Amino acid sequence: MKRGSFVTNVYVDPTAIIDNGVNLGSGTKVWHFVHIMQDAQIGKDCIIADYVYVGRAVKIGNKVKLENRATVYEGVTIKDDVFVGPHVTFTNDRHPRSFNKDWKIQPTLVKEGSSIGARTVIVCGTTIGKYALIGAGSVVTEKIPDYALAYGNPASIRGFVCRCGRKLETIKREEKHVVMECQICNTQIKIPAEDYARIKKEE
Repeated sequence: MKRGSFVTNVYVDPTAIIDNGVNLGSGTKVWHFVHIMQDAQIGKDCIIADYVYVGRAVKIGNKVKLENRATVYEGVTIKDDVFVGPHVTFTNDRHPRSFNKDWKIQPTLVKEGSSIGARTVIVCGTTIGKYALIGAGSVVTEKIPDYALAYGNPASIRGFVCRCGRKLETIKREEKHVVMECQICNTQIKIPAEDYARIKKEE
């Protein structure tokens, strides 16, 4: 792939390093000093901002934004329409030692439409649900359900958000779900009662 020009509607800055076997979808832009490792798969219309690192065989969907200095290590899968803020770090080993030779990657999944705030750390082996919103500077150590608003160290669920990113308000409680509504776009979303019960009250 020719650096610094559009080829099949893909732009790769001359300073970026793209290893063998990498697949870049149409419309994707790769900016300054990015390194994308062997066999990584990146979808259409993505933005890979300055100094981003994408590890070997990482899978990234369509219309994903990886902001400056995000670090996405091997074992991570990111679905469509995900926003990853600047300096976000994904890990892939829960028992790191520099001398380990038999370590195993623990996979991490980020589902469609979710957003991860700046300087968040995602501990491996976790799943971030659809349209979840992770506050800046958080440390995610356990599964985050769909539409959840989570932040802190460790990240706790503080509420739920709409697809538009605004906080949902509780409308009514049912046996297995809680109906919540966005006051901006009037969308109603049913949140499983077991997920709603995980909301941590502000101290």
